[in-house]
Amino acid sequence: MDVILLERVAKLGQMGEVVKVKDGYARNFLLPQGKALRVNKDNIARFEAQKAQLEARNLETKKEADKLAATLDGQTFVVIRSASDGGALYGSVTTRDVAEIATKGGFTVAKGQVVLIAPIKDLGIHDVSVVLHPEVSATVRINVARSNEEAELQAAGKSIRELEAEAEAAAEFEIAELFDEMGAAQDGEDL
Repeated sequence: MDVILLERVAKLGQMGEVVKVKDGYARNFLLPQGKALRVNKDNIARFEAQKAQLEARNLETKKEADKLAATLDGQTFVVIRSASDGGALYGSVTTRDVAEIATKGGFTVAKGQVVLIAPIKDLGIHDVSVVLHPEVSATVRINVARSNEEAELQAAGKSIRELEAEAEAAAEFEIAELFDEMGAAQDGEDL
């Protein structure tokens, strides 16, 4: 099916271009979302009449998205989740979770704007892209931790594995120290 794009669509084309797409993609996504019109005489005339208005609206929304991206880019949000000792989450952090935490942080972000390359299924700091406009995106950092204290440690640069190794080393040191004290006490009794 041939359609006229009413806005820039990633990996498809710019506003005003006539592109050939699969029927299902046009019927189920482009047309209902108002991103395109079917190619026919009436729609071509309608697009030409609205072209200046569409370009002005696109420029205005892009400026708003640029302002939001300037403040949102580089922000870090903390998500508290239950996880195993190895750092694997019981579940995952979804686009909805990221959108909700950003909204609580004072930014207007919809779950459809959040792009996860892969599901977040482990503790740590993860970079997530937020597409605010077809031409504007921002990157936020999601700090997934079991507690606020753990999130602060992760933000300082320590990973969960390092923290566990430190705790294990401290426990082994305490045990070794205890055995040294017991051995010294027995040596004193032998005299």
